[in-house]
Amino acid sequence: CFSKLKQFRRVATRYEKTAQNYRAVVTIAAIVLWIR
Repeated sequence: CFSKLKQFRRVATRYEKTAQNYRAVVTIAAIVLWIR
């Protein structure tokens, strides 16, 4: 699961400044992977 999440550039490089925003991006990426 983590290797697939790392394919999303925003998750891998952690552009988000706050933990709350980063968690939201990770959640969206997980939803996109789940839908695929």
